[in-house]
Amino acid sequence: MLARNAIGILFGIFHLAIFPAIVNGQDRTDVTKQRPNIVFMMSDDQAWNGLSVPMHPYLTWSKSAIVDTPNLEKLATQGMRFSAAYAPASVCAPTRISLQTGLSAAALHWTKASRSVTAADGYKMIGPRNIREIDSDYVTIAELLRDAGYSTAHYGKWHINGSGPAAHGYDESDGNIGNEYAFKYADPNPADIFGMAKRAATFMEKNKKANKPFFIQMSWHALHAPQNAMKSTLAKYAKRIGGNIEDKRVGSAAIAENLDSGVGMVVDAIDQLGLADNTFVIYMSDNGSGGGGGKGKAGKGQRDRLSGGKGSVWEGGIRSPLIIRGPNIPANSWCHERVVGYDFFPTYCEWAGISKSKLPKRIEGGSIASLLDDGKGSVKRPREEMVFHFPHYQSGDGPHSALFLGNLKLMKFYETGRLALFDISTDVSEQNDLAREQPAILAKLNSKLVKYLEEVNAQMAVPNPQYDPTKAPASRKGGGGRNKTNKPENRRKKRNKQ
Repeated sequence: MLARNAIGILFGIFHLAIFPAIVNGQDRTDVTKQRPNIVFMMSDDQAWNGLSVPMHPYLTWSKSAIVDTPNLEKLATQGMRFSAAYAPASVCAPTRISLQTGLSAAALHWTKASRSVTAADGYKMIGPRNIREIDSDYVTIAELLRDAGYSTAHYGKWHINGSGPAAHGYDESDGNIGNEYAFKYADPNPADIFGMAKRAATFMEKNKKANKPFFIQMSWHALHAPQNAMKSTLAKYAKRIGGNIEDKRVGSAAIAENLDSGVGMVVDAIDQLGLADNTFVIYMSDNGSGGGGGKGKAGKGQRDRLSGGKGSVWEGGIRSPLIIRGPNIPANSWCHERVVGYDFFPTYCEWAGISKSKLPKRIEGGSIASLLDDGKGSVKRPREEMVFHFPHYQSGDGPHSALFLGNLKLMKFYETGRLALFDISTDVSEQNDLAREQPAILAKLNSKLVKYLEEVNAQMAVPNPQYDPTKAPASRKGGGGRNKTNKPENRRKKRNKQ
């Protein structure tokens, strides 16, 4: 018996010496080849119902009545659609840093993409100023995956500065680029869609040969530069819509179809390289762009669109299309559990076998891996509530926040102090305000919102000492959808480090 134990101990020591990756997570071919590849694709300013793919099984208007996205239709039939998926923020740069760090925009102190208003702009409140640069102190998802043996690449729009992707864990990238890059590329490579797809295919082929797992983030520039779409596609939608190729609506539809073609190129490359069985493919948008879609009724008390749009935390500003295809995900399946973009941080880590102890302590997301078997279950996050904070002027609502808890959604508007309450499970268009009917629940959710914002030291809008109600402020950028709160009856520094 003693001899047998001694042999076992010696074998164990030998095994650890030869295969240390099994216990310490370091890169070894025999281990890493079993871990899945991850290809995350994110469109820019694409509405929840901006695809020809329905994003809800019972809402006919949850898909576009105009745009053709056949490759995304195919991806949906091969994977799982999420009817209640949310971008981390209602504007692009806060979403992008949230995806890299696993934190919400409120906790990151980056809640707006462009500058905030000043006292001189004449609004009732002054929104906070954001630093608008990812700090080197943040541990990014690319750094964790690279340390775990993954090859990492970021193609397309970075838009969060900090010396670009190469300084934050990416082996390959297009550099520290933003919106301006999209307009440099027109037919036959609109918004660099096809160039990005080709670079991704080359990266995948290289890593297949090296027998290394890879993570690619494709931050598509489209739907920016809509008039740079393929000429033939512009002509198609000018005829379909009844406009001309200079119309923004025509360009937006055309560039969306061109983007779909780029998505098809990436997915085809995965399939042709024989990587489909071990690669997760994810598609979503960085924020909403408002309503639109079909004209059918969504049900009693609802309208045929989402309320709000980009720059608001109504559903139209934050609800995003989301499709995931990958190992063991049932074809043409659905998940109705609420998920948010920063859930991908811990999800990727689970797929890659990264210990939870290595995740940043203040991470806000939870892994969605368990949902992918049959679309059922729940996401375990550090908090039961989910908060979206936009203390700025961009939509017609002024500074406002939202909190989800279960099926309920609280909206808080700081100019007026108004609180609104919606049951999102039955009122996705946010037309039936339950605030007067459920005052106790309203107070409870408001208390949770205040506590959360205090805990993350969120930046808040403050009263403007120069505000003059007799003078109209400068025009606010962006729309605001149906549920604006500026109707006559409603008028009256530290950064957290990981």
